[in-house]
Amino acid sequence: MQALSFLPDSFAEYEDLKSILDDGRAWFDIRSAGETHVHGRTFRLYTACIGSDNPAAPAIGFFGGIHGLERIGTHLVLDYMRALVGRLEWDDLLLRQLESIRLVFMPIVNPGGMWQATRANPNGVDLMRNAPQDADARVPFLAGGQRVGAWLPWYRGRRGEPMEVEAAALLKLVEEELAARPLSIALDCHSGYGWADSIWFPYARTRKLMHHLPEMYALKSMFEGAHPHHGYKFEPQSHQYLLHGDLWDCAYDRAPVQNIFLPLTLELGSWLWIKKNPRQIFSRQGIFNPVMAHRTARVLRRHANLFDFLARAAFSSKRWLPQGYARQQMFQRAIAHWYRKPGA
Repeated sequence: MQALSFLPDSFAEYEDLKSILDDGRAWFDIRSAGETHVHGRTFRLYTACIGSDNPAAPAIGFFGGIHGLERIGTHLVLDYMRALVGRLEWDDLLLRQLESIRLVFMPIVNPGGMWQATRANPNGVDLMRNAPQDADARVPFLAGGQRVGAWLPWYRGRRGEPMEVEAAALLKLVEEELAARPLSIALDCHSGYGWADSIWFPYARTRKLMHHLPEMYALKSMFEGAHPHHGYKFEPQSHQYLLHGDLWDCAYDRAPVQNIFLPLTLELGSWLWIKKNPRQIFSRQGIFNPVMAHRTARVLRRHANLFDFLARAAFSSKRWLPQGYARQQMFQRAIAHWYRKPGA
């Protein structure tokens, strides 16, 4: 095993983020939401915001790296930020868009875990199981979140203890920059087992319906109209499995109900990459990330439309958010699409 003294002081994604923030310092509001410490190294939890300062302006948050092994999610957010900085030099349409919306970024939520190449943070806690709420039905053994100990995967942390600094920082950013607004959207980028890319939305803790189901269905329908060949499976996370302590369930339930907050989780199907290159299964990084440069580039290109769509949807929200009877109709369509079995 490599001695700790010979481990690098940083890692590529963290240095890439700092470089992008430096290039965009004239436009970004850059802050540190906290620090994480691991084996004598200190990593800041960087956040960056750009766009309208109006607290009523719609906002979109882009998150990545909650699980340190899932580097491809961070790459997606960094790639979007890098392109954004480049476009700010010449894109008048983007500049006008940013007068009316706000973009929020936290590309590396778990820098200590990414430096260590672990799913959990340096304390051994799975941040996506670290919120205090419990599921209201049976969850998968271990994978649904466990409190036995950090020596097993999917550890939630001890009951009653404060949330980990990274999880608390994410929730605070959501509370201050997203959920307090009349409309906000969050996209959290992950990778995991599966043959298809998925977009999940709350809930993960229950099969009950989220309050803003009509707005979520409207967003889905609009995305499919704009990108009919998108290839995502768009559904409640509870259709796959339930779990304890989901951060986005917690953030959604804490948001003022009169505001529309739509958290999305992008789950990239890593089995697609393993199918192309079966040797990846013998690499911890390869299980969760494409390892060939051309496949990484293809992934980054493929999901750019989703990022751009969300920004446009926020900018144009007054034209598509359902109201009154139209909202009731959208609710019924959402129920029929997601919750009624065929033939029922």
